[in-house]
Amino acid sequence: MPDKKITKRILLKLSGEALSKKDSRGFDPASLKNIAEEIKAAARTGAQMAIVIGGGNIWRGVRDGGGVIDRVNADNMGMLATVMNALALQSALEEAGVPTRVQTSINIYQLAEPFVKRKAQRHLEKGRVVIFAGGTGNPFFTTDTAAALRASEIGADLILKATQVDGVYDCDPRKNPHAKLIHKITYAEAIAQGLQFMDTAALALCLENKLPLQVFSLHKKGNIKKAVTGAQVGTLIY
Repeated sequence: MPDKKITKRILLKLSGEALSKKDSRGFDPASLKNIAEEIKAAARTGAQMAIVIGGGNIWRGVRDGGGVIDRVNADNMGMLATVMNALALQSALEEAGVPTRVQTSINIYQLAEPFVKRKAQRHLEKGRVVIFAGGTGNPFFTTDTAAALRASEIGADLILKATQVDGVYDCDPRKNPHAKLIHKITYAEAIAQGLQFMDTAALALCLENKLPLQVFSLHKKGNIKKAVTGAQVGTLIY
């Protein structure tokens, strides 16, 4: 029987780097399998799960363009990278027995469905995990913004942002060994303190649509399920 504390509909934001080994590019089969199992465990609670995934393990936009590829083309290449990641994650999830659909903001009919809000919601209602690829479909926007946008469109109750760190700290823990993990904070307080956990466009969407955000480490087994079932994990921004 599903946990009564589960959040009904969530959007999970994953970085592309989560699909590769540390400090490397491409795909790591073991990482794909582990993430698929974590998502499977969370989905089995009865929550409706959508996912937005980045493309940093394949292409990091302007940084990889090195001044040779202009910003628009670099961002378009990054959006295509997220499609590759979505297809890889779909395969891993279906191998684990999780029904999955990929929807993309870029029309690639042979590979994935186009993004249609009502169709995405229907997939979720039927218990399918929906992966949103292609970012927002426009350059100059990050996949954080895509996550906030899609979460708003499908009526998600919560955004989960699985990262490389335990949550949001009061200062950079890589520079200050005394940095403290913040367990709960309002968006207004986070902005006033200058905390950086999301880009400005994504933050504006979350604020406008009253979307809570939970930031936590992807590397601790069971964290996604814990967040879905209402456990205290990482940082909650509301």
